Amino acid sequence: MSWIRIAAVTALVGCPGIAVAKEAVSCGGAAMLGGAQLNCSHVEPAAPPQFCTFSWALHTMAGDQKVVEGTFLLPPGAANVTVYQGGGFDSALSNPIVICRANK
Repeated sequence: MSWIRIAAVTALVGCPGIAVAKEAVSCGGAAMLGGAQLNCSHVEPAAPPQFCTFSWALHTMAGDQKVVEGTFLLPPGAANVTVYQGGGFDSALSNPIVICRANK
């Protein structure tokens, strides 16, 4: 690697790039054995309550695809809250998509 490349990489690493905010909500979901469940936690104590929406593509036991959607409000300190639970699913076709914003 030449000295110019080393200097360029060092300059890029040392300069701040895109600002990334810390996520206030952490979610995880699974679909198996006939059911699906999505749980979320408010993980940033200094952040205000979070208003969230979710969308999740699931595979039904009948062989069809179903997209489940919903909204929820997650207050600070909430941990492992079940925000969706449903039956008739044998697997997930996608990861759950959860988008949150501060609710002031």
